[in-house]
Amino acid sequence: MAGATTTLIGAVLAALGAPGAAQEPLTAIDWLRRNPPQVAPAALPQGLAPTAVPTPFSTLPDRVEPPVTEGISAPEIVVTPLDATPVAFGLVPATVTGLPATLWQNSRVVTLARLVRTVPVLQSQAMQSVLYTLLLAEAQPPADRSGPLGDTELTLAMLDRLMDLGAVEPAEALARRAGPSRSPELFRRWFDATLLTGTENAACATLAASPHLAEDYAQRIYCSARRGDWPAAALMLDGAMALGEVHDPRAALLERFLHGDFDDSEDPDGLGGPLTPPIAVDPLDFRLYEAIGERLPTHSLPRAFAHADLRDVAGWKAQLEAAERLARTGALGANRFLGIYTEREPAASGGVWDRVQAVQRFETALATGSGAAVAKALRPAWDAMRAAGTEVTFATLFAGELAVHPPDSVSAQDLAWRIRLLSDQYERASREGPARSGPEAAFLAGIAQGVPTAGPSDPDLWKAIAAGFAEDAGLPRQLTELHDKDALGEFILRAIALFGQGSDGNPEALTHALAAFRAIGLEDTARRASLQLVLLEPRR
Repeated sequence: MAGATTTLIGAVLAALGAPGAAQEPLTAIDWLRRNPPQVAPAALPQGLAPTAVPTPFSTLPDRVEPPVTEGISAPEIVVTPLDATPVAFGLVPATVTGLPATLWQNSRVVTLARLVRTVPVLQSQAMQSVLYTLLLAEAQPPADRSGPLGDTELTLAMLDRLMDLGAVEPAEALARRAGPSRSPELFRRWFDATLLTGTENAACATLAASPHLAEDYAQRIYCSARRGDWPAAALMLDGAMALGEVHDPRAALLERFLHGDFDDSEDPDGLGGPLTPPIAVDPLDFRLYEAIGERLPTHSLPRAFAHADLRDVAGWKAQLEAAERLARTGALGANRFLGIYTEREPAASGGVWDRVQAVQRFETALATGSGAAVAKALRPAWDAMRAAGTEVTFATLFAGELAVHPPDSVSAQDLAWRIRLLSDQYERASREGPARSGPEAAFLAGIAQGVPTAGPSDPDLWKAIAAGFAEDAGLPRQLTELHDKDALGEFILRAIALFGQGSDGNPEALTHALAAFRAIGLEDTARRASLQLVLLEPRR
């Protein structure tokens, strides 16, 4: 064994050219042999001289070589601290969104945050879709840092808007990507989202490692209990109450959460009696009420709370109502919506139960392949989806099957054609044509193909849309300036705001919005938004 080791070491030394390895150098250059490089001696103590003096470069043989350049210029070096280097945030890469990484670079943080929080999208799923793309696009933060929280202010605005629309899972993922430990404000958004998705263990682990992220003691008390450290949670609650850091309504709720055997009749601290839900319920309140067996209904709470009803702890009726509520803002995928709607047979009649029955009967009719059965079931299902405000979700789910299994009556065929125009198959449907022709059908087909035309006697809405698709459609000065300075994110947000004004009855704003989307290549957005506006306009 020792011999083998010695042999191995010798082989390694020989390969590395170690002392004692008798071999020809791998690089045998003539001038290197004639003039071996001399190494400058290390500093020696005073009074001692080196034994050898290195050969000065002036004594080396003269070698004349042509110059490789006429001059030398030193490049300018820019030094940037590592913590000042912008880090891209977002979830969806540019290869998917088609948006550049400089999306936000040339706009002010305060302006972007205000627009993100306020642009109206509730009446148009096309606008919801483009807003979601903006909020989740992977991009560099703005170069401007003038907001009170710097570039974090835009991230907070994005998280708040996602929660407002009910897109809790994307908000949770975006907050995690942004780094919830960067600030208490970011952590609170992440913590709230995890409470509604039931994934708060990760947030509690982060809080245990960095307690300073908690904005109040209630978060730490809840997380201590979640980790099983009930004595520490109770001690922390007592201390927070003594210091006045936890107000009475929240203190009473935490008391019942920590002490399952709490006796209201004893009321030692004045916290007994029936609990009154706070006027403004936050996700922590909601989970505490759920933990003590007094779950709050979500229909009167902000839309984000509907996401909590999608969990198995909620009844099917609550899941159905939550699915409808979230589908209206595009926060719930069409397939998941259908999965909840067809999970079981309706348990009663009226309201949501009638809508479930209508959709299930329509799905059964499609499965039979009978044109008569489809024609009979289509109108009740469509009316049910109109009542729920989920028409676009319905069209997304069934447009393809309606093309394969069309109804056999003319009126049902015309309805099926209009439903298909609300899906991503709108252009194909427009070229196949409606069952009944007419001015409106021709105008809708024109929108789907990007060439709508309107006459003098047509409605103002049609004229505004046709003007937005005209080749000479211009942009207002504000959008032109944003386009010229490459402020794409702000440009799109302001176009969404203009579309909101247009859908509320401002024809000029509608024309400018559609022209703006088309100017930057969002042709699909312009067409789908226009189709939705015309086809669903009576409901507005």
